[in-house]
Amino acid sequence: MLPDLEQVRRIVIDVANSLLPQRFAVAQKNIKPDGSIVTDADFMMQRHITLALEKKWPTIPLVGEETAEVERDAKLSEHNDGLWCLDPVDGTSNFSAGIPFFAVSLALLIHRKPVLGVVYDPMRDEFFAAIKDQGAWLNGVRLSSQPLDLPLNKGIGNIDFKRLSPSLAAKLAQQPPYSSQRSFGSVALDWCWLAANRYHVYLHGKQKVWDYAAGCLILSEAGGRSSTLEGEPVFTPEMQPRSAVAALDPTLYDEWMRWLNIAIKENTCFRL
Repeated sequence: MLPDLEQVRRIVIDVANSLLPQRFAVAQKNIKPDGSIVTDADFMMQRHITLALEKKWPTIPLVGEETAEVERDAKLSEHNDGLWCLDPVDGTSNFSAGIPFFAVSLALLIHRKPVLGVVYDPMRDEFFAAIKDQGAWLNGVRLSSQPLDLPLNKGIGNIDFKRLSPSLAAKLAQQPPYSSQRSFGSVALDWCWLAANRYHVYLHGKQKVWDYAAGCLILSEAGGRSSTLEGEPVFTPEMQPRSAVAALDPTLYDEWMRWLNIAIKENTCFRL
């Protein structure tokens, strides 16, 4: 039996609201070896959420972004019967800079697949959630895709240029197939806002499992589609970063994927 979603919701919201607002834009920050930012709030969030989950479900371990690398690898490969996957502050750069776009992302993996996912945005008090084969919700209201009847050239794209190949990034910048473009800086919320139909197509070059584990389940349960640039499922319980191509509307996803495949193929042929 899965952990009760309401209990998970209460833990995430209570911990986030007790720790994050007073540290927003003023948290002590450091630079990790990979160049990314980490703050004292990241560590505090992970510690408090871990303790709260252990109290309710002591047999389910947790792996988080701030877990030691060796321990992360071992847990992801060993715990098939249940493992929490946490990003305590997704969008730390935004959080530390005073940009109100960040979230807490938590997924439960069973047999190495996400079966429950929650993403909480404390600045907007928006709680996204999904349970495998049961649906997705925003603040308790079911999310569901409706045919958009919207061509790609009329849509809004959320595109993370930083982690794309230079050639694909240049193609998108010079000949965008959509009408306008955004980039927000929180992978977890990227997936959720797509599930809520706040933009129409999504592309990200490299995201870690704790970034997308909850969000990709939420989009899928809302009726959306996603894959890597190579056409593989986005989710894999491994440390290797994954690309993500997604849309809430399946027809729009197909059109978006076709455009990307042609753009990548043209660039490959040009290099040859």
